[in-house]
Amino acid sequence: MPLRVLPGNLEKIKTHCNLCAMQCGFKLWVEPRNNQVIGLEGDEEFPTTHGLMCVKGSHSTQQIHHADRLVRPRIRETNTDPWTTVSWDAALDFCAKKIRAVQDRHGRSAMAVFGGGALTNETVYLLGKWARLAVKTPHVDYNGRYCMSSAAAAQNRAFGVDRGLPFPVSDISKAKFILLIGANIAECLPPLVDVFKEARAAGALVYTVDPRRTETARVADKNLAVRPGTDLALGMALLQTVIAENRVDEKFVRAHTTGFEAARLAVQAATPEWAETITGVDADLIRETARRFASAPTAMLLSSRGPEQQSKGTETVLSFINFVLATGKIGCPGSGFGTLTGQGNGQGGREHGQKADQLPGYRKIDHPAHRREVAAVWGVDESEIPGPGLSASEILRAVADKKIRGLFVMGSNPVVSAPDVGRVRAGIEKLDFLAVTDFFPSETTELAHVVFPTTVWAESPGTMTNLEGRVILREKAVDPPAGLRPDWEILCDLAERMGVSGFSFRSAENVFDELRRVSQGGIADYSGISYDKIRQEKGVHWPCPSETHPGTPRLFLDGRFWREDGKALFHAVHYRPAAEEPDAEYPYRLTTGRVLEHYLTGNQTHRIPPLESRRPAPWVEIHPSLAGKIGVVTDGKIRLTSRRGTVVVSVDVTDTIRPDTIFAPIHWGGDACINLLTNPVLDPLSKMPEFKVCAVKIEAVP
Repeated sequence: MPLRVLPGNLEKIKTHCNLCAMQCGFKLWVEPRNNQVIGLEGDEEFPTTHGLMCVKGSHSTQQIHHADRLVRPRIRETNTDPWTTVSWDAALDFCAKKIRAVQDRHGRSAMAVFGGGALTNETVYLLGKWARLAVKTPHVDYNGRYCMSSAAAAQNRAFGVDRGLPFPVSDISKAKFILLIGANIAECLPPLVDVFKEARAAGALVYTVDPRRTETARVADKNLAVRPGTDLALGMALLQTVIAENRVDEKFVRAHTTGFEAARLAVQAATPEWAETITGVDADLIRETARRFASAPTAMLLSSRGPEQQSKGTETVLSFINFVLATGKIGCPGSGFGTLTGQGNGQGGREHGQKADQLPGYRKIDHPAHRREVAAVWGVDESEIPGPGLSASEILRAVADKKIRGLFVMGSNPVVSAPDVGRVRAGIEKLDFLAVTDFFPSETTELAHVVFPTTVWAESPGTMTNLEGRVILREKAVDPPAGLRPDWEILCDLAERMGVSGFSFRSAENVFDELRRVSQGGIADYSGISYDKIRQEKGVHWPCPSETHPGTPRLFLDGRFWREDGKALFHAVHYRPAAEEPDAEYPYRLTTGRVLEHYLTGNQTHRIPPLESRRPAPWVEIHPSLAGKIGVVTDGKIRLTSRRGTVVVSVDVTDTIRPDTIFAPIHWGGDACINLLTNPVLDPLSKMPEFKVCAVKIEAVP
C-alpha cells in the first residue's frame, strides 16, 4: 500500500510533484477526517531525487484546497455572454452538440484538440484516441511542441529513438566533463544541481553555454556566453576542432555510426575563429571546450531549451549530437548525449498519441504497420484513424486564419504560452466554439464557451514519465470537491455522448492497462509496466516489454542504436542565422526563459503566496551599457517592441547578461505577456517556434 497510518491520525502518502520533469518524490501529510493535505516531506527512497525538491514543489500543496479552484461546469453561447453554472450532464451535452455543429457546418477537420505536457499518460492516451475516433479530426497536438520537439526530432533522426535522457540521472555524477547547453538547471530543475555538485566533487569540470551568467553558470567552471540564436555555429565548430586536431574516436565512428564523411565535409570551414564572429564566444575557449570533452575519460553533453527553441533547433541539436558521436562519448555510464525535459510529462506526453504525427507507443501515424497495430487494439478499421494533422502552432495559426473553427483545450493555456500571442488571442476570441478543461481559471478559460473543472494531481491517480524515461505513479491522496471528475473520465463521458464505443473505462488504472497493450511492440513499450510494479520498483524505465523485464535505465549500452542498421547517423548541417536578426530599427536580441519561483504561464504558481511574493511582477534583464544608452536604472520602466507587439515592463540592470541581449521570463499574461513579442516562425522539422531569439527595440518610459 502507498500509505501508512501515523501518530495523530495522519496518513503519509507517497506520490510525486505536479510540476517539472524531475517529478520529485515526496510524501503528502493527509488528515483523513477533514480530507485535507496539511504538509509534505521529501521521499528519500525515490531514486531520482532522494528527497530533494525545489521551492515550487515544497509549496505545491497550496494548490489542492485553493479558493480559486473550478468546481462546477459552466457554459455560455458566446464568449461575451455571462456564465451559467450547469450540471455535468448539461455541460457534456452542450459540448458534444457544439462539436457536431462546428463539424456539420465546416467539416471534421474544422475541430482541433490541444493538449498539455502536464497531463498523465492515461489522459494523454485517451485524448489522442478521443480526438481521432470521437471527434474524427487529424488535428491533435500539445504544448510540448514548445518544449522538447527539436531535441526529439534530432534524436529520432540520429539514434532512432527519443528518450530525453537515455540514462538515469545518477549517471551524470559519473561524468568527468559536462557540457550544459542552454539549460539553467538551478532555476528550472533545481534538484538536479546536487547531481552536478556530486560530479564536481568527484573531479568533473562543468562548462555551460548561455548568453547570461545564470545561477547555473555561476557554479560552473566556465560559461560560453553565446549570442542567442547562434548555437548551431558553436556545435559545428566543436566538431571541426576534434576533426582538425585528430581527436575523433575513429574506432567508434567506424563500428557504430554512418554518415561521418558528409558531416565532416559540412564543417570544414567552421573553424572556432569563424564561430567566434557569429557566436561571440572566444575561439580559444571553443577549442578548449572541444579538447576537454574529447580527452575526458567520460563526458556528457546535455541540451535544453536554449538551442532547441529556434527555427533551426533540430539542426542545432544534431550538430551537438555529431560532436558527441565523433568523440565516441556515448553508450557507457558517465557519457552520452541527453536533453533535459521541462514539463512534468513532456516525455510521456509525446509518446502516447496526443501529438499530430504519432500514435501510442511512439508509433508513426503514417506508417501502415503501426496504424494496423493500434487499430487492432482499438477494435476499428485502420481507415478510421485519421492521418497526420497540424502541429500546435499550426493549429493556432489555422484558428487565426479561421480555417479551424472549434478548439478543445485540455491542460494548457495557449493564450499566454503561444508565440505572437496577440494574433493567437484574436483568433481564439472569434472561434465558433472553445471548450477548456482545467482546475484553475486562466486567460484561456476566460474566452471559452464551456469550462470543465477537473481534479488536481493529488485527487486522482495516474502515471507520468520523468526526464530519464522512468514511469512513476502519482497516488491519490484526498477526495476531490464533490462532483469533480478527472480528465480521463470527462473524455469518456464525451465519447459516450458522441456515440463512440471503446471508452468504457472504470478507473485510471483500467486506462493504463489498455495503454500497455497498445504500446506493446512500439518504441515506447510500456507493456511490462503496471501500477504495482511501479510501486515496488519506485518507477520503471521504458522500454519494458514484459512483466518479467526489469525496464531499461540505459539505452545503447551494447553499442547498438535503434535505427534499422543498428548504427547512429551523423547529419551534415549548415549554418543559417535566426529567422529575425537585429537591424537598424530593431537592434537587440530578445531571449526568453524561466525563473525559479514560477512555472510555465504561472497559472498555478501565481496563486501560491510564498512564490508570488518573491516574484510578483514581470521584468527584463539588460546590461549596464544598454541601460546607460537609453537612460534607465534598475526598477525603471522600458518599452520593448518587436515586429509583432509591445510590452512595458520594469528592468533589472545587471552585468550577468550580454550587452546585445535582453532576457525576459515567460510566466505572465495580459499586457506584459512576453509572447506578444516572440516570433512564430517554425523549425521545418520539429515545428518548434523561435522563442529564444527575436529582434527588438527598447526605449525608456518616463
